[in-house]
Amino acid sequence: MEDTLSTKRRLIPKFSKMYWLVILFEFFERGSYYGMMSILAVYLTDKLSFTENQAGNVLGIIQPIVYFFPILAGAIADKLGYKRMLTIAFGLLGIGYFLVSQSTEYASVFTALAIMAIGAGTFKPIISGTIARVTDNTNSTVGFGIFYWSINFGAFLFPLLIVPFLKSISWNYVFIASSIFTGLLIIPTILFYKEPAKEKEENKENIFKTILSIIKKIGSVLVDWRFILFIFIYSFFWILYFQMYGTVLWYVSVFVDATPLNDCVNGITGLNWKFDIEFVVVINALTIILLQLIVSKIVSKTPTIPTIIAGLSVATLGMFLLSFSANIWIFVFGLFVFTTGEMIAHPKYISYLGLIAPEDKKATYLGFGFLYGVFGSFIGSFFGSRLYSYLVSNPIIDFVRTTLTTQGQSLQENINLAEAIRIGESFGINRAEMLINGNPSGVWLIFSAIGIFAIFCLVLYVKFIAKK
Repeated sequence: MEDTLSTKRRLIPKFSKMYWLVILFEFFERGSYYGMMSILAVYLTDKLSFTENQAGNVLGIIQPIVYFFPILAGAIADKLGYKRMLTIAFGLLGIGYFLVSQSTEYASVFTALAIMAIGAGTFKPIISGTIARVTDNTNSTVGFGIFYWSINFGAFLFPLLIVPFLKSISWNYVFIASSIFTGLLIIPTILFYKEPAKEKEENKENIFKTILSIIKKIGSVLVDWRFILFIFIYSFFWILYFQMYGTVLWYVSVFVDATPLNDCVNGITGLNWKFDIEFVVVINALTIILLQLIVSKIVSKTPTIPTIIAGLSVATLGMFLLSFSANIWIFVFGLFVFTTGEMIAHPKYISYLGLIAPEDKKATYLGFGFLYGVFGSFIGSFFGSRLYSYLVSNPIIDFVRTTLTTQGQSLQENINLAEAIRIGESFGINRAEMLINGNPSGVWLIFSAIGIFAIFCLVLYVKFIAKK
């Protein structure tokens, strides 16, 4: 019996205290980030009275910073030390989130979010780098698996429990909480984080030469046009994904009637629960938590490119289902299907990058593989906000303006949809009469077409461009 227990214990990898410390960091940082992102787009429009285009401009700059800055921050951390850069990252995050909570003007909100994004981009490579250094070939697979789960667990719990409670008091409290959860991590960083061991550096170049070498690496990757083209094609899927932090949130807040789901949950639990915008992120994270291991097991031995295409197809189907999702059950199912497609495609994407990268540049190529997030969030945020304005917001606002004119009233220019609807209702215009002028289904059909286009381009790429 003792031998059996001893064997079981040996099968469970052992991790250092440093490992669990950075997992805790990851949980709170990602929870704070996704808690904020679960409401940010609607906060900008409904609470700060930004137009959808203005909000899209903010999201289209801030999110790419989070994806691109780790390329620089990782190399800088290797020179200045992980502990020092981690302290700077938490300082930037705490300050950035707090400034967002206190800002109301476009320029100040943008600046505050940029500070936060640089902090998040600095944090990313330090945590993954620390885990790589404090694990070995006996526990690294499980170690990074737990790391991935901690991201989604934070993205699940914070919007599910903390955001609704704080939002019921004041939406600003969500940003203040994110500031506290990240800023206070400076304390355990100073007290308990120890610089992880690293390989001896043969070339002790200064930080400026390091940055210059990074720029040269960027150039060497950019000239590999086949590689960049593949990433760009794949990023079309992420144009769809980043709608979850923009157009989807605006759509839910106005068009989706969650009463049937609320009644079902409250009938079972006896709670007074209400589905709201932050639960879009919860659905995505919970689906990954429950199914990622199962999906990964199923596709572990399937061909790479056909699996990516299958994943993009499933995700596109999920986006298409949103065209009928004024019904809350279809909406939730559409998000579930979309996330399942993401789980099928993305691990195979990472695998494919490793296959096509030159042997002497695999780490560099895999690092630049995250450009999908830069392309996807930049294009997705700018294009999505303008498409939503053109097909949804502007027609409804024009209807309200015309109707009010017949009543001898007027509607200000550059007003956002939520405010126009509130004013319309205050003057007796029926909400349903206003909403019927918008065409949200057209938005999801166009994004579905983008998904189909990405699949078509990927097939052509493999057939005519990819190296055999």
